[in-house]
Order: sequence, then C-alpha cells, then structure tokens
Amino acid sequence: MRVDIAWWDLDGTPQTIDSLREHLRDGAVADWSDVPGLRLKLWIADRRHNRWGAVMLWEADRPAALPPNRAAQLIGGPPAHRTRFDVEAAVEGVHTLPGPDGLGPAFMALASAAATSGDEQPCTNT
Repeated sequence: MRVDIAWWDLDGTPQTIDSLREHLRDGAVADWSDVPGLRLKLWIADRRHNRWGAVMLWEADRPAALPPNRAAQLIGGPPAHRTRFDVEAAVEGVHTLPGPDGLGPAFMALASAAATSGDEQPCTNT
C-alpha cells in the first residue's frame, strides 16, 4: 500500500478552510468514491497554520486517471507540499464509529439540518 499526503498553504489564496469545507459539502467527496485502488481519502485542515490537505491510502500506486483536483483549481495552484510513502504495516483498532463515509465537520451541517427537518436519513457522501 502507498500513502499520498498533500498540503496547501492558504495564506494569500482566495480560499479558506470554511470555503473549502463548503466545497466538500457541494459534492467533491462523491467524485472520489469510485476511484479504483483508493482505500481511503481523508480531507484534513489545520486552522492554526491555515493549511488544507488530503491523505490518500492506495492499494498500490495511484492510478493515472483521477477526478479533477478541485482543491488545486479553487486554491489556484498545486499543493505546496506533496509526499508519498510506502505503508509498512497497518491495523484498525476497536472503535464504535461506523465506516468513515459521511463523517467529519463538512457533513455535520447536513446531519444537523436533517435532524432539524425531521429527516432521519444518515448523512453519506453518495
């Protein structure tokens, strides 16, 4: 397995963590749900340092064809930092959360709105 990590420094760009989070709510997550070989993608934010990024776990090398890099389009350029690593070992611990689909602050507003409207549907990215 392989891991890719990409970070954008948002200082001096037209985007904020909140605007990029809204972009995730608008469907950017779903584009990645059918990518061959992608085990997991996490969108990450560091408010203290004003950074936005992603961590992608691949079965092997990432495929050549990927969804458009909407973050790069919105931010105005490629990541400031991109690293790639081999995974030497992996384990999943005991936890009570469901699978990661639909988790995170980007989806909290959707879940809150559904609860307010009486809609009991779980929040997912598909």
